[in-house]
Amino acid sequence: MGNLRGKYAIVGVGETKVGKLPGIGTLTLHVEACKKAIDDAGLKVSEIDGLLTNQPLHDPFRTYSVVVAHSMGIKPDYSLDLGLGGATPVAMAQHAAMAIDAGLATAVVCVHARNQASLHLLPKQGMGVTRAYHGGVRDGCEDFEDPYGVMSGPGHHSFAAARHMHEFGTTSKQLGAVAVATRKHANMNPSATMYSKKLTLEDHQKSRMIIEPLRLPDCSLMSDGGAAFVVTSAERARNLKKKPVYIMGMGNHQPFASVMDAETLTTLGGAVSSKMAYKMAGLGPKDMDFAQIYDCFTITTLITLEDYGFCKKGEGGAFVEGGRIEIGGELPVNTHGGLLSHAHLEGMTHVTEAVKQLRGGDVEPERQVKDAEVGVVSGHGGYASTHASLVLSNRPS
Repeated sequence: MGNLRGKYAIVGVGETKVGKLPGIGTLTLHVEACKKAIDDAGLKVSEIDGLLTNQPLHDPFRTYSVVVAHSMGIKPDYSLDLGLGGATPVAMAQHAAMAIDAGLATAVVCVHARNQASLHLLPKQGMGVTRAYHGGVRDGCEDFEDPYGVMSGPGHHSFAAARHMHEFGTTSKQLGAVAVATRKHANMNPSATMYSKKLTLEDHQKSRMIIEPLRLPDCSLMSDGGAAFVVTSAERARNLKKKPVYIMGMGNHQPFASVMDAETLTTLGGAVSSKMAYKMAGLGPKDMDFAQIYDCFTITTLITLEDYGFCKKGEGGAFVEGGRIEIGGELPVNTHGGLLSHAHLEGMTHVTEAVKQLRGGDVEPERQVKDAEVGVVSGHGGYASTHASLVLSNRPS
């Protein structure tokens, strides 16, 4: 697959409002995000012949991509629902490029939206939906995981955080440095409406514990909203209205099904996935001007930075301190605020933010990474079990 380097590009992005959006359904959010991305690309709906999406979390629906396409007035030659949790948006870019390369489509819109922050379900109903959606894994692990409280994302990732602290001496304050940096970026982003208050390290340390050692600011948001992007060939991209952002490298790795199956909790799928993406791109960690790292929890950011080669294993805690991952620092991370402080849309806005950064001029001046030419995006999901990587550049080679 090395021949895909630079052959395909993201040519349009679209985002809805994010936060609590009562009365706006999931399908409406999908359609709005798609329309904005297609318009941003300078294309017509009739020119889109592929659509990829993720099934809604709280209202599972088979062949959802076909439903979204129909609502858009698209009759796709290629459509698919992908289900890799937070790795899905990055995987969508990969699938879109491969589909176009195979001649199955010429322009593919990739979209994810959700309505969860304003979804009102009784606790019993909510658990029923969750178990139905995750049934395959949960049914096999209830005897071993549920008695220990591992029934949720915080439960799974608290194991990873505790283990990282045990093995490497990582501290809560170092996790807090990740939360502080992403909040600082969100405070520069007008669309990040869920957290307007600044966060200090002292605030982090005084915040309530969710599942030890994860505190409230260590955990991502529950939010409504949607985002989308359009992929087409590099040749076609040159004639469209916006500066193309080229897909230079991609990787994917799913090392286990559940944390109970993991050989280690301090190295995840990103170690393999990122190597694949770097190899295809012919680039490495030192070439990256920024990183949009899937940050469902602060520990995920820290481990991924290690797995992606930005620092050695066990040195992530020290790496994130001192403003190194803030805008203006050595490696700006999650310049929009991430899942921790902007919005939780399965990481779709990590992709759209990377595109905007590489175009230049599409974000507020104070959060524009200076002279950004190359960046990496990570996706992480499932029971800490799925991972996808994407290297993007505003240069075709």
